[in-house]
Formats: sequence, C-alpha cells, structure tokens
Amino acid sequence: MIWIIIIPLVLMVFYVISIYNFFVSSKARIKASIQEIGNQLKRQAELIPNLVTSAKGYLKHEKGIFDKLTEARKSIDRAIESGDVQKMSDAGGKLAEILPGLKVVVESNPEIKGAEVVTKLMEDLRDTSDKVMYARRLLIDLSADYNVKRVSFPSNIIASMFKFEEVEGLKTPEGKMEVKESEMQTPKAEL
Repeated sequence: MIWIIIIPLVLMVFYVISIYNFFVSSKARIKASIQEIGNQLKRQAELIPNLVTSAKGYLKHEKGIFDKLTEARKSIDRAIESGDVQKMSDAGGKLAEILPGLKVVVESNPEIKGAEVVTKLMEDLRDTSDKVMYARRLLIDLSADYNVKRVSFPSNIIASMFKFEEVEGLKTPEGKMEVKESEMQTPKAEL
C-alpha cells in the first residue's frame, strides 16, 4: 500500500528535476547562442573588410598587367594599321618591356586567378552570412522551445515555482541586442 504513494512521489520528483534541468540547460544554451551570434557578427565585421582589401590588392596587381598588355596590343594594332615601321618598332618595344614582368607573374602563378579571388571573396561573404543566419536561427529555436515549455502545462507549474522568466530570444537593435548596431549591418564589398 505504501508503494502506491511512494512510486508516484518518486516519479513526480524525477519529473520536477528533469523539467528544472531542462530550464537551466536551455538558459545556458540560449546564452551560448547569443555569444555565438556576437562572435559571428564580430567575425563578419573584421573579416569582410580584410577580404575586400586583399581582393582589391590582387585585382589591382592583375589589372596593371592587363592594362599594360591591352595598351601594348592597341599600340601594335594602331602601328600595323598605319603601316609605319617606326611605330611598329616602338609598339613592339612596349610589348617587350612588359613581357619580363608578365613572365615573372605567370611563372610564379601560371593561372592568373583574378576571377578566383573574387569567387573566394563571394564564398567567404556567403559563408559568413550563413553562419550569422544559422546562429540567429539557433537562438530563435532555443528561445521558442524554452518559452513553450515555460507556459505549457504541467511544466509551467515548475517554471513558476523556480521563477524561470520568459526569454526574449533574438533581440535586434530596436529590441535590445548586445552587439553593436554597426556589427549588425551587412557589409558591402566594393571592389
């Protein structure tokens, strides 16, 4: 007869403990996900300008080579059209001046990779944006699970007993987010 009282009491104690642990672990995971959002936004704020600067520098280097080659090619075309031997010789001289620099670039980098640099920049931009979006999504999901459990019966009784308050979830600058507003803005890549 005593088992009829003890078994439900033990089950109730285990239930209370499991719900309490759910709320405690959920709050810790929500706090960690907020930190992860901040981490990813800071990564974005620091990484993107550096990537853009690197891509600009690389493309500027290639652009210089291609500008010189294009100008030399145009000079040769104009010289050939004019039929003037001196102009053709001068144009050939311009091309000869550029070739050693081009040879060094091609030997050290057989594939001119300007397009790959821009592609890599775009991939890094997309990757960073995806990481921020994933971190935000995780916070939204964790907060929703916590808040649903907090108001659902019978876990709402335990939540009120231990004074577990509602978690606001994702807070934007209009709401109260801890990350600076400048870090919330999507950076613009201008090459």
